[in-house]
Amino acid sequence: MLTLHAAPLVLPVGAAPVPDGAVAVDGNRITAIGPYSDVAAAFPRGRVRRWPGVLTPGLRQWHARWLLTRAYHPDPREADELGTEPITGEALEKLAPALDETRWSGSVRRGLQRMLAHGTTHIAGSFPDTVRQAVTRSGLTEVSPVNAPSVLWTGPSLDPFAEGHDLRGSVHAALAVGARADLAAFDVPDEASLLERGAATCVATVLAGRLVHRTR
Repeated sequence: MLTLHAAPLVLPVGAAPVPDGAVAVDGNRITAIGPYSDVAAAFPRGRVRRWPGVLTPGLRQWHARWLLTRAYHPDPREADELGTEPITGEALEKLAPALDETRWSGSVRRGLQRMLAHGTTHIAGSFPDTVRQAVTRSGLTEVSPVNAPSVLWTGPSLDPFAEGHDLRGSVHAALAVGARADLAAFDVPDEASLLERGAATCVATVLAGRLVHRTR
């Protein structure tokens, strides 16, 4: 089904922002980008999904391997004991004896889900066999880690903006007609607010035309 993803501001990257814009998606491809009124007129039978804030291309996570193999993502049921943030470094070393294969597998799945919840659609590999199956199931696209920035001394962040710095540096590719439909929606009014508040403001992630994460 053809879907129109509409938002108060579409930020295609590489082209001018589109106030009250929309991106039309047919299958896994973008078929139109422009003002909502124009796109809706061109595709009057399209299903409409309205998102608050800004709609952007999907983001790229440079350090997915590190985040999936050197960080433990607690289960919500462990929150009272372990909190909700990824556990790394000395804290992970202390916890490691209690982490069997089942718990590590759950951590990998949750890590991938949390990447999707930060608007991520592309992750830099390569991944060990113990992780690759979960990566494949998630649908996230692997990209080359060549030219990846060094890991921050505090450890990498789930937020791609921590190392991409701006929208252009954090997306995998611009929105364009004919390109694969990888989108992210954020509940912020503009790009400056997005960079200030970060990718945790993500309310929806569209991966190859499929809605894989939403908060509302």
